[in-house]
Amino acid sequence: MEQENEQWVDEGKSLPVPGGVAIPRSELEARASRAGGAGGQHVNTSSTRIELRWDVAHSRALDDATRARLLTKLASRMDGEGVLRVVSSARRSQLQNREAAEARLVELVAEALRQEKPRRKTKPSRAAKQQRLDEKRRHSERKRNRRADYD
Repeated sequence: MEQENEQWVDEGKSLPVPGGVAIPRSELEARASRAGGAGGQHVNTSSTRIELRWDVAHSRALDDATRARLLTKLASRMDGEGVLRVVSSARRSQLQNREAAEARLVELVAEALRQEKPRRKTKPSRAAKQQRLDEKRRHSERKRNRRADYD
């Protein structure tokens, strides 16, 4: 199993993430295990499921502000030590599942780093206010006309 992990780790490469972060592959830990579910003899004999782990809390690739943002945005997906875990078992080979897990990791980190536009407060126009009040009057009039006068 350790030999398989070593073939994937390429010290010179990293996963580029939109937002200016690059995740070094040397910080990623991949474990292979048997995938569950249907699949017949192949799934019962081969370890194709990949669990990819990245220690966000201690990563050298992140500055303090980026680390804090990722730790808060991805808190529900991390364990207590700040390790982000992504699992892929959809494909039939370890390599394809590894690539799928890496793509999902990049997608998660990019989404967490994306800045949301600040909301600008707006006021309803004078015409919109008048239209709302006119509609309220019409509705009230309609209700009043439905009442029966029992004098």
